[in-house]
Amino acid sequence: MRIAFVGKGGSGKTTSAAVFSRYLAELGKPVLAIDADINQHLGQALGHDGPPPRALGSDLPWLKEHLRGTNPRIASAESMIKTTPPGRGSRLLDLDPEGELLVRHSAVAGGVRHLVTGEFDEADIGVSCYHSKTGAVELYLNHLVDGPGEYVVVDMTAGADAFASGLFTRFDLTVLVSEPTRRGIGVYQQYAEHARGHGVELRVLGNKVTDAEDVRYLRDQVGDALLGWFGQSAWVRAAERGAVAPVGALEPENLAVLDAVLAALDARERDWDAYHRGTVEFHLRNAAAWGNRAIGADLAAQIDPDFVPGMPAVRA
Repeated sequence: MRIAFVGKGGSGKTTSAAVFSRYLAELGKPVLAIDADINQHLGQALGHDGPPPRALGSDLPWLKEHLRGTNPRIASAESMIKTTPPGRGSRLLDLDPEGELLVRHSAVAGGVRHLVTGEFDEADIGVSCYHSKTGAVELYLNHLVDGPGEYVVVDMTAGADAFASGLFTRFDLTVLVSEPTRRGIGVYQQYAEHARGHGVELRVLGNKVTDAEDVRYLRDQVGDALLGWFGQSAWVRAAERGAVAPVGALEPENLAVLDAVLAALDARERDWDAYHRGTVEFHLRNAAAWGNRAIGADLAAQIDPDFVPGMPAVRA
């Protein structure tokens, strides 16, 4: 199952993504955390010390060649764009830590294996937008076949910035972290409006909640979308100072919120056919808008009409 944490900058989405990832790991669940935010802080929030792992977004030529495999519809790695869908012959991925991609690009912190999209390189300054980096995550997720009981947790870019690509549709559950403020709720309303019609399961996780009035405000504004809320936490404050304790030591009321998030995620069931139709839809959009012109070819030809990812494709 895949879950994305979104919200305005400073809402606590990175902390929430890190705590939930560590919570899954301590339950013994296979989990991969991905930092897809322009501010690369997820590894630090997990307790990573030292240089970050090799950035996926800075290794796009290798990634495309790796994913292309022997797919006859993809003439070269250079012809792949961020939305190129998998087909017969493409290399489908799993969460095996011994797999080539995770060996090359991941590190473990706080018991959690994680990938990073990467920061801007010097050559990117004033030239590229960050979506040239997050496109690597979109490609990765489009070729990932995560199995039952496996979890991918993604810390997304802030606010509505996620809608600059199809990445926002790649999740079984999207959790918007919101403070009980007009600005926090405004981001939720904007996100919900943009996501409407794209099959996004969007829920709200309150954060920095101090009293019953804060809870009432959140309930009044988002209704049944409210999944739970985090109150003040000495555990989180200590973790942010570098004193990382087991998640089981989190305050009981805050630990119960993590239980609720996991229950909501586990209640989802992925429809691989619908998921792949979304992949194809955004590929065709990007091909028509800029991809065909940039590559000099009709990228609709990359679509394998008889292919759907998932466990049957892996077995085949």
